[in-house]
This record gives sequence, structure tokens and C-alpha cells, in this order.
Amino acid sequence: MIVVTGATGKLGTLVVEGLINQVPVEEIAVVARDAAKARRFGELGVEVRQADYSDPASLADAFREGEKVLLISGSEVGQRVPQHKAVVDAAKSAGVALLAYTSILGGPAADFELAREHQITERYLIDSGIPYVLLRNGWYHEVYTEAIGQALATGGLLTSAAEGAEVASASRADFAAAAVAVLTGDGHANAEYELSGDRAWTFEEFTAEASRQLGKELPLNRVTPEVHRGILEGAGLPGTLVPILVGADDAISRGLLATRTGDLSRLIGRPTTPVAEAIAQGVKSV
Repeated sequence: MIVVTGATGKLGTLVVEGLINQVPVEEIAVVARDAAKARRFGELGVEVRQADYSDPASLADAFREGEKVLLISGSEVGQRVPQHKAVVDAAKSAGVALLAYTSILGGPAADFELAREHQITERYLIDSGIPYVLLRNGWYHEVYTEAIGQALATGGLLTSAAEGAEVASASRADFAAAAVAVLTGDGHANAEYELSGDRAWTFEEFTAEASRQLGKELPLNRVTPEVHRGILEGAGLPGTLVPILVGADDAISRGLLATRTGDLSRLIGRPTTPVAEAIAQGVKSV
């Protein structure tokens, strides 16, 4: 049995859909905080198990001996370490055969704020003794392409990344396909994959391509980190999120999200999705 946690989120949904196309549905289970949101998977024959990362007791029956499990990192920044540890503990108690975790590009070498909880989780998982796979996901195209409409409405794409800084992003579907490959394949135990797009792009290139597809200019608003922080705070973003977003742009400035190892395209057996294709999807929603 292959078990996907966080199965009703954007990444989890793509993973489950990919698994359904490759293995019998009776060999797939999903773990969701709200079972109702996973109903459509249940109607297809996928087993639905209700559990919450924040409720360790609910995780006691989430896994079975010998199963392969995908732990999709939680979305609640600041709470993810105890949440992830609860999942790892439950998986260890159940005797799962493999636990794959969606971490962040660079792993221990990623020195920015967003990486901290991932690094703690990685160490805890490795020390648990469970056979593991670290899927160190880079930036999603959708971080930017899904914000094209908002960027147009607010006067342009905002960044404090340095001029010429590159991002080797890939589509959410690419990262989902990598998870499916690991869960359905062999020989991945205790592997660490640095996952990123085949090609990197700059913000100048991104806004130029978006402008071309939109048929009107999408300005690029490059500001200092201090101004960036002030704009985000003024927009009412949570105080815990602001330093993460500004820190991510600093990491981009230092080349930490431009790493290209080829791991992603090798795992999925094809080139990663070009950013222009993702921009086209983003433009459709404007």
C-alpha cells in the first residue's frame, strides 16, 4: 500500500492522481484532516484515512506495517516541526517500509528561514531509523505564475532579489511526478534528491515573457529588502511570513534556488516543464 498524507492539497492531489494512473486504486490510501475533501478519491476506490498532523493520537492508525508513505510538508509555518515529528513517530511505530518527505532544495546547505523547519525534520527522520527518501523540492513555477493577476492589479511583480538572480523552478506537476516515481519504483531507500528545473530564469526574463503572453506590460518592481519588508507588513501579511518571503528573495540573490542537478528530470523521465508553459496557464486565469 502507498499512503499519501496531505492528499487534498495542490501537490498531494497531483500525486494521488499520478498514482491512480500507475497502480491499482486498492493499493493507494490517502490521509486527510478533512475526510470530506478526499471524498472524490474514495469514490474512485482509494482508501481514505482521517488524521491531523497536529493531533498525534489521530495518526496512530494512519499507517500500516510495510507501507510506503509520502509525508507532504505541512503548510502552517511555525508549527511544522512538531507536526512532522508526529507523523514520523506514527510511521515508525507502524513499521512502514519507506517514508518520503518533501523537503527544500539544498537541505542542510539552505541557510534561509524557510529551510529551518525542513532541516529539523530531515534530521529527525534520518535519526528515526526509518528507510527514507528526501525529496528536496525547489521553487514551484506557480509561486509566480499564480500571482500574475495580483501583480497586474498591484502595479507589477514585486521582488527584492538582485538583478540577474536566477530561479531554477519547475512545475508543481513535475515535483508530484517525482514523488510518484519514488513511491512506485525501487532502489530509493535513504536517497536524497535535489529537485529543480532544467533551466533557470531571471525575473527580467519572467516579466518579459509574461508581458508578451498578456499582450501588455507586467512591470518588474525591484526594491530593497527593507522596502520589501515594509510593503509586505503594510499589506497585512502575518509577521511570521514576512521574513520568510524576504529571506527567500535573499536566497535567490545568492544563487541558492538556481541549483540544477538534473535529479528531477531523471526521476520523471522527461525534461521539466518550461516556465513559459506555466506562465501561459497563469495568464489564462487573469
